[in-house]
Amino acid sequence: MKIISIILISIVLGIGAGWIIFSPKSQDTATDTSKERKIMYYRDPMNPQNTSETPKKAPDGMDYVPVYEEEPSGGEKKIAYYQDPMHPWFTSDKPGKAPDCGMDLVPVYEGGGDTKGVKIDPRIIQNIGVKTEPVLMRTLTKEIRAVGRIDFDETRVYNVNTKYMGWIEKLYVDYTGQYVRKGEPLMELYSPDLFNAQQEYLQAYQYKKRMEQSSLDEMKKSSSTLLEGAKRKLMYWDIPESDIAELENSGKVKKTMTIYSPFEGIVMEKMVVKGQNVMAGMEMYKIVDLSTVWIYAEIYQFELPWIKMNQDAEIEISYYPGKPIKGKITYIYPSVNMESRTAKVRIEVKNTETIALKPEMFVTVKIQSPISVKTIAVPEQAIIRSGERNIAVIALGGGFFDPREIKLGVSAGGYVQVLEGIHEDESIVVSSQFLIDSESNLKAAINQMSGKTTIDTNHAAMQMKMDEHKGHNMEDSSGMSMKEDGNMESMHHDGQTEKKSEGKQLYTCEMHPDVIMDKPGDCPKCGMKLVPKK
Repeated sequence: MKIISIILISIVLGIGAGWIIFSPKSQDTATDTSKERKIMYYRDPMNPQNTSETPKKAPDGMDYVPVYEEEPSGGEKKIAYYQDPMHPWFTSDKPGKAPDCGMDLVPVYEGGGDTKGVKIDPRIIQNIGVKTEPVLMRTLTKEIRAVGRIDFDETRVYNVNTKYMGWIEKLYVDYTGQYVRKGEPLMELYSPDLFNAQQEYLQAYQYKKRMEQSSLDEMKKSSSTLLEGAKRKLMYWDIPESDIAELENSGKVKKTMTIYSPFEGIVMEKMVVKGQNVMAGMEMYKIVDLSTVWIYAEIYQFELPWIKMNQDAEIEISYYPGKPIKGKITYIYPSVNMESRTAKVRIEVKNTETIALKPEMFVTVKIQSPISVKTIAVPEQAIIRSGERNIAVIALGGGFFDPREIKLGVSAGGYVQVLEGIHEDESIVVSSQFLIDSESNLKAAINQMSGKTTIDTNHAAMQMKMDEHKGHNMEDSSGMSMKEDGNMESMHHDGQTEKKSEGKQLYTCEMHPDVIMDKPGDCPKCGMKLVPKK
């Protein structure tokens, strides 16, 4: 009876254990626990930089080890920032409504595939003084200030000369700077050619008067033709009609003829004196009309898109404060100065009654461009200019920042036009001392925000190099060195090693003679190339 009871108890315990072990829940649990993690790739355990998609052996004979995908944490996911579902470029660190479509902003979780940018610790953000502002559509207008130089109006510069040779008998205008009006006498000139021309005209005039009593029409016609030719000769020599009429009335030939000013202006140059012999075509006076002057302004090439023909300009003079003079751009020169990289612009200005604008004077030119550009614009200090590209840092919210390459347009009023790379209503970083500290800090900051710090790269390279040398030379605490082929080396008191096998070339470091290797390579201490040991 006792034996039967023991057998029954054993059967019951066996059935219970079997039900527990082979129940579906237990099988699922066993399957879950035995389920392997996903293998991303395989790598050499001694040289982690060597990877493979399939299992293989390393050159030293060791098997590549698998690298598994990280298991998701069982806790609740952390929200990085919120995003507009219709316009993904719009982000916010708080939940709300999208500005364009009115839809609810959707959360983007940390570690998710949609997460952009790099997260920076809030303490670092506060320490480096990061400031942001929204990206807006702005109307850009440009005020250009330049230095101008006053010069003559080239269309109002006149030279006084004669078409015949002679001698100056009298000067009416005898000093530079004298103001003359049109028709005012300049000098009296004796010329033998002019004297003979007067006689010819007077004889022709008297002959015509006698022929008026003749009954022959041919004689009347010939006398009229003769008189017209003599008068035309005097007129071609710039003798005025009044002098010719006086010659007809007086009937006497004058020794000298008066030269009158054909223009109004200021005598800027006087090249003759009394009694001087002058030749035909010789320049005697240079008269300039300063009622209108030209101002040449130098405009930098990046400001040329804001300059147009017939554009208004304002002229300021240091000794004429508070009284700007209006002008107009009449010409933009087609070339750029090679040294200053500026283009010359000509401004025509009407002078004051007191001739306040004098040639060779420097003035300040202000040009308010009527051209306006409505576009997305950001502060100029928000742009990181690396030379090859332009970068703006976009604040996504929740401590996430996205360094983004952008394309720039014109700049005006402290703002620069953004053609590509940024959308309206995004938040851009406008102040961060670590970005503008120096060129080296700029590059380091960009690499850090891109997840590629120089320190980490150098550390990984050094670690891989040390791992590589550990595979070649592993030294134990007893002073013995074990090679990959299993040979032993004994350490001398001077730190040098001696290979037991004879005739094999060894390599050492010139800076660290205690380093002895049986293969060429780099010193594990300083990184220098190993040299053959003598």
